[in-house]
Formats: sequence, structure tokens, C-alpha cells
Amino acid sequence: METPQIEMGGFKVNSRQVPNGGLRPTMAGSWNSRGTIERTLRSIRIVIFTSKLNLLMPFGPASIILHFTSRRHGLIFLFSMLGITPLAERLGYATEQLAVYTGPTVGGLLNATFGNATEMIIAIYALKNGMIRVVQQSLLGSILSNMLLVLGCAFFAGGIIHRNKDQVFSKICYDSGINILSLQATAVVNSGLLLMAVMGLMSPAVLHFTHSEVRQGASEVALSRFSSCIMLVAYASYLYFQLSGRSNIYSPIDSEEVHNEDATVILLPIVGNAAEHASAIMFAMKDKLDITLGVAIGSSTQISMSVIPFCVVIGWMMGQKMDLNFQLFETVTLFITVLVVAFMLQDGTANYLKGLMLILCYLIVAASFFVHVDPQSSE
Repeated sequence: METPQIEMGGFKVNSRQVPNGGLRPTMAGSWNSRGTIERTLRSIRIVIFTSKLNLLMPFGPASIILHFTSRRHGLIFLFSMLGITPLAERLGYATEQLAVYTGPTVGGLLNATFGNATEMIIAIYALKNGMIRVVQQSLLGSILSNMLLVLGCAFFAGGIIHRNKDQVFSKICYDSGINILSLQATAVVNSGLLLMAVMGLMSPAVLHFTHSEVRQGASEVALSRFSSCIMLVAYASYLYFQLSGRSNIYSPIDSEEVHNEDATVILLPIVGNAAEHASAIMFAMKDKLDITLGVAIGSSTQISMSVIPFCVVIGWMMGQKMDLNFQLFETVTLFITVLVVAFMLQDGTANYLKGLMLILCYLIVAASFFVHVDPQSSE
């Protein structure tokens, strides 16, 4: 009996029917492997060649070469910014594709996690060299930058593109026509966590400036370490809550050392937040504010409730007295920022006016740090 032939990719190959009507396992496995390779190559081609911003990628290796061959720090900084721009845009693209399968909550969380890798690297390197204030102020600057500058630019860009309507990120769902279930955006939960983080940062600062410590210099560090462990537990609980079945309730149905350490508050976060900045604006322009909030507000929550406490614990292991005393000026600035952003988000809508107001608030904060002198430096 002649063996049946089938045509695959232009070639005729012999096959033998198996009980389930398919091809031999070896032939099917080979064909599946070939299809997987083709899909992988096609995906790589799409990621690399579909964005015109990828023309800026050579600036990344060029900045590394300049770092080892010259002392032009300004040029190195410029080349690094240009080189990281296409990477940030591609990160946003990958997050958008993942969000199709995982939903906006997990998609925004993944983007915030990858985007905060820069802050974590800077923090560990600075802690290793004993630059505690650089760690504190760079992380604080990242929170302020995400909540005011990144979110403000996203709201402004999205509002300009969709100027004829208010963009919505909080919706009402009717359950069986009887009960009304308010689907609050993830940002509402994050606002509560941010206020908890402010409380954790404010307690050591108040203890320090009121001179009410039981043991001078030791109680402040001990309180910071204890609060950091509590904050890590709270953030882990938040992740479990978001990734468990109840997360649907909170997501829409649709689918070198610087002499003036205060300057780390503005410059380092701009570099570190390039990924979040590009992604948040891109999603807002596509009217996907749920992912925008997951990136901007979620990143701030992750830094305040995870990265900062983690740095305290890491500093503890390194023998560095990293604490949560971010000084009174910085703590008050953060507290007011959280209140402003929470007020902006309470009605569940966004437009270009709200975005402009957040950007202007960031300019006020930047000007405040420009004229601010660290009390430790003045002493």
C-alpha cells in the first residue's frame, strides 16, 4: 500500500496516519519546532525594525565607549539619554502586548518593575559606597517624578490627542441590573499605600527633629528597620491582592559622587524614569489610562513600599545606617504631592488641564529643591 504524501512548505513528505488522525509524533514535533522558530524570528523582526526610534540605539554603545575614553560627562549623559529612548519605547510596546493577555494591572506592574531596575542599581551602588543621602534623594526624586512629571505629561499628551472628551480610568458596572459595583482604578489602592509610605517616612523624621529618641541616633535607625519590614509585608500583601481573583474589582472591565547631593533629586530620576515616562505617555495617547496609571502610580508605590524598605534592609546587611529619615523638607514635599495626586484622581477622569497642573506642580518642586540646602551639608 502506497504511503500517503502531504505537502509542507513546498516539499512533499511521506506521512503515516496515527490513531488520532495526525502525523507521526516526530514529524509533528519537527513541524511545531519550525513554526516556533519562524514565529520567534518574526517577533524579533517586528520588535527591532518597526520603530523608527531604534535608529537611536547606537548611541547606547557610543556612550559606553565615551565613558572609558573621555571625560566629557555632559556628552556621555546626552548619548545615554538618546540610547535609552528606543529601549524605553520598546519596553512600553512589550508591556502593551503582555497586557492583552494579563490585563492592565499585571501589565502596568511588569512595566513598573522593569522600569525601576535603574533606581535599584543606582541605590545598591551608592549604598556600597556609603552615599546614603544620594540613595534617599534619588529614590524620593523618582517618586516625585513619577507622580507629577510622568503622570502630568501622560495626562497632558492624552488630553491633547483626545481633546473632545475626558479620558476615563474608573468605570461603573451594573451587576445583574440590581447592584451597582464601582470598579475603582488601581490608583485608588495605590494612593492608600502611598499615604502609608509617607507615614513610614514621617515617623523617623519627626522623631529626629523633635529630639525625642530614647537612644540618640539608634532609635531612629531601629524604627526605620522595623517600619521597612512592615512596609515590605504590606507591599507583598498588595501584590497578592492584585494578582488574586479579587484584583478584577480594582481594574476596568476593558480589557560618580555629586557635590551638591540635592541635584540627584532631579537629574537621576529623569534618567531612571525614561522607561516609565515614554511608556506612560504612549499608553495615554492610545487612551489606555489604566496601564498609564499602573506604570506611573504603580512605580511610585513600588519604590516607596518596596525599593526604599529593601534598601534599608540591604544597608543593614552591609553595615550602613540607611534609615527612613528623609529629612523634614523632603518628607513634607512628598506628603503634599501624594495629597495633590490623590485629589486629581478621585473623580476617575483625566484631561490636559490636569496634566498641565501636575507638570506645573513638578516645576515648583524642582525649584524648591534648587534653592534647598541639605541641613547636614550646611552643618
